[in-house]
Amino acid sequence: MILSAPKATLGTMKPLVVIAGPRAVGPGERDLMMEQAHRALDQLGVDSPTRIDVPPKGTTFDDSSDGAMRPAVQEIVPALQSGSLFGGADGVLVVDADELLKAEAEVIAELLELSTAGESIAVFVAAGAIPAPLGKLLRNKAETLKVNRITERSAGEWLGKAARDRGIRLDRDASTILLNRFGTNVAALGQALDQLAVETNQVDVEMVRNRFKNRPDEPMWHYVDAIVAGDQGTALRRLADFHQHGHPLQLLAFLQNDVRRRSVAAAAPDYETFVDWDGGKAGWAMEKVWKQRGRIRGSDLKLAVGALARADLQLKTSPETTHRVTMERLTVAMCRWYGGARRR
Repeated sequence: MILSAPKATLGTMKPLVVIAGPRAVGPGERDLMMEQAHRALDQLGVDSPTRIDVPPKGTTFDDSSDGAMRPAVQEIVPALQSGSLFGGADGVLVVDADELLKAEAEVIAELLELSTAGESIAVFVAAGAIPAPLGKLLRNKAETLKVNRITERSAGEWLGKAARDRGIRLDRDASTILLNRFGTNVAALGQALDQLAVETNQVDVEMVRNRFKNRPDEPMWHYVDAIVAGDQGTALRRLADFHQHGHPLQLLAFLQNDVRRRSVAAAAPDYETFVDWDGGKAGWAMEKVWKQRGRIRGSDLKLAVGALARADLQLKTSPETTHRVTMERLTVAMCRWYGGARRR
C-alpha cells in the first residue's frame, strides 16, 4: 500500500497531524501527500484552512520584517491564535514544513504549547525532518500519516483501484503499457485514466498505445474547468501533471486570457456582442464562458487580475524552486474566486 497509516475518523483523529513523505519527493508522492492532507482536514471538519506555503531555505524569501518569521510564514501566527481568541480554530495547512527556519519552528511550537488541547487544528506536510522544537512537539502530540515512496508495485495497485473507481475495465496488458509510459507518477496516471474514461469503460492495450504515444494530452481548459467548479483537489492534481511537461508561464498566460474573456462577457449586453468584443469566433468555448458569466462577481475578477499580475512577476523574478508553490497558491485562490465560495 502507498499509504501506510490507518485511516482515522473525526472522533479519533488528533487535531495536530503530520503528513510525512519520503525525501526527494516526486510528483506522485507529493500528490498523495496533499490528498491525504485534505482528507485529514475534512475528517477534522475544516472546510477552508489557512494555507501556509513555506518557501525553500536560502531563497530571497528568507528576508523577514521582524527577524523571526518570513512574510510567507507570518500568517500562521494569527491563524493559530484565532482558536484561543474566538473559540474554535478554522484550521491551518502548512505545506513543506521541513523548510521552516529554526526561529519559525520555535514560534509555532510555542503557540501550539500555549493552546488548549484540541483548540488548534493544524496539518503539516513534510518530506523531511521538521526543525526542533516543533518537530519534537509533533512527534509527541501529533498523529503521523506516512506516505511511502511509490514503487512499481504500489503504482500498479493504485492504478487498478483508480480504474475501478472510474468505472473502467482495464486489462493487464493495458495496465502494463500505462505503467511503462508514466512510471510511478500517479498524478499523470490519473490524468490518463480521466481521458480514457471519457471515451469508454473498456480499455485494451491498443487503445492505450494509440492514445498515449508519448504522454497524456492535457488541454489547459481541463485545469480551468476544475477551477470554475471550485474543485481545489482536481485543479491541483491537473496543475501537478502540467508541471511535468510544460512551463508555468504557459498556464499563467492561459489563465490571464480566460480572466480577460470572462471580464468581457460580464460587460457585454448579449452573446453576439461578447463574441464581437472578444474578437473571437462563436463556438463551444465562447458559449461556455457566456453561460458561466453569472458565476463570478466583478470584484472577484478584479482580485484574480491582481493575483495573476503578482504571480507573473513572481515567476519571472524568483528562483525556479518557488514556481510550483506560486502556482499552487494561485490555483487555490482562483478556485475560491471562480468557484463562487465567496458568494453569500
